[in-house]
Amino acid sequence: MDYLSKEAAEVPEVPLMQGLSTSLVLIALLAVAAPLAARFLDRVVKVPIVVFEIVLGILLGPSLLGWIQSTEFTDTLAEFGLAMLFFVAGNEIDFALIRGRPANRASAGWVISLAAGIGAGVVLAPTPEAAVIIGVALCSTALGALLPILRDAGESKSPIGIAVTALGAAGEFGPLVAISLFFSGRQLGPATAVLLGFVLLTGLAIYLASRARHSLLHSQVTRTLHTSGQFAVRSIMFILSVLVVLSMVLGLDMLLGAFAAGVLWKVAIARAPEQDRKVIETKIDAIAFGFLVPIFFIDTGIDFDLRALTASPAALALVPLFLLLLLIIRGLPSLLAAPPNSIPANKRAVMLFGATGLPIIVAVTGIGRDEGLITGGIASALVGAGMLSVLLFPLLALRQHQRRPSGRQRGTRKSPRRPDQADVADGAPK
Repeated sequence: MDYLSKEAAEVPEVPLMQGLSTSLVLIALLAVAAPLAARFLDRVVKVPIVVFEIVLGILLGPSLLGWIQSTEFTDTLAEFGLAMLFFVAGNEIDFALIRGRPANRASAGWVISLAAGIGAGVVLAPTPEAAVIIGVALCSTALGALLPILRDAGESKSPIGIAVTALGAAGEFGPLVAISLFFSGRQLGPATAVLLGFVLLTGLAIYLASRARHSLLHSQVTRTLHTSGQFAVRSIMFILSVLVVLSMVLGLDMLLGAFAAGVLWKVAIARAPEQDRKVIETKIDAIAFGFLVPIFFIDTGIDFDLRALTASPAALALVPLFLLLLLIIRGLPSLLAAPPNSIPANKRAVMLFGATGLPIIVAVTGIGRDEGLITGGIASALVGAGMLSVLLFPLLALRQHQRRPSGRQRGTRKSPRRPDQADVADGAPK
């Protein structure tokens, strides 16, 4: 009887496991198909891989074909992917490059964007809480999505790349702070105290890490870099887990901990041999962009409520409106961070890069939807606008940046100019 009872209890688990297995295989297939699709269209138009990942997730998800169903396990992997995306963003920011004018102007632009975004939210949303969600979503910049694009285009260290990195740092760290302040029980005083405590603890850890020599850490990293020990990767996962859990225990958004973990690891490994650091960065990229981050973007497409968007003409009309608001509310203030003496084309590129947002939008609308503060239609419209911004804005920005003042593309013949004049025209300092 016990055996029969056990067999009967296990029967309902079979369809669940079959569905999970099918979803995992199809998600892995989509992760492989996305870069192939991007390469296939590369000669015609350069589309970021994340766009294909999201679109393929929508196509095979419940909204259309229904071949992939979101499960608790895939959602957990997607959360790890989002955390890893913010870890990479914190790890790749070179604060020595953006400090001073770029960081100050980017921060000022973000404050303007936040105020304008909340103002727009008050007009569009029925409640103050919903207005804050919309405002925080509209003032974000997708640094995690932009960094690979800038790196692939060879613009990471250029004046435009430095400006965009500063914009992204403000446009990701600022909204994370706002999320923690406004959504930690919506009690501003205690939430501010908790946030300051977390910042002080993290700042102290970063300061101590910057002062220490880390000879034992670096020697262990070097010794296990090409062995099964993989001390560097294990240390990264430990730091990431500790700060993510700490932020969650304190009632803050986990992405704040993930971002801080990236900064802390960058400081801790800064004095390691350059060759070792390059190998570690390759491993981080492999874990992030080869495994976890694609699952996040594919899962975003799977969870995208296309029916809620198409069922309401009003919600559908919000998509182009939110896209325009991203360009106005986030893009225009981003011009403050443009390199000195930038040509108009480069200013337009900075504006378009600054208005590109998606991960923060997904996180904020998820919180708002889970707490019943915004409708599924508004959430889907914001995410849809974010997806379109990732699809359109970086592509248009790179095309603008590649133009000369006369409108010709790079590589076209022009009348000779002095080198210093060319540098100033391109936005680089003399």
